[in-house]
Amino acid sequence: QVQLVESGGGLVQAGGALRLSCAASGLTFSGYAMAWFRQAPGKVREFVAGIRWSAGRIAYTDYYADSVKGRFTISRDNAKNTVYLQMNRLKPEDTAVYYCAARILGDSDRNYYTYESDYNYWGQGTQVTVSS
Repeated sequence: QVQLVESGGGLVQAGGALRLSCAASGLTFSGYAMAWFRQAPGKVREFVAGIRWSAGRIAYTDYYADSVKGRFTISRDNAKNTVYLQMNRLKPEDTAVYYCAARILGDSDRNYYTYESDYNYWGQGTQVTVSS
């Protein structure tokens, strides 16, 4: 049974930083694309950042929503089955519940997945609140 468990959320002032973690179990972690999404009150869930194998499985590559590019960094530690989201220079508009998501990747898969429906597994979410 696949489980994704997020942690690290909290209350922070604008301009501050937080690091979210997502611990995965029940899957062969290295073969999965991982992503972070967020959902603010009254809004749809939106893509934040993703990380997946590059062509040839030589290294992982990361990609971001424009709203967080240059401020957030996604990374993963396959030995710990964990994906991280380092969030710097936080803004009040970053306030949301942040979700971790996972999707299995085939060897020939070259897509960069950014839609909620692209992902098979989800965590329960962790609240991030940024005060002004």
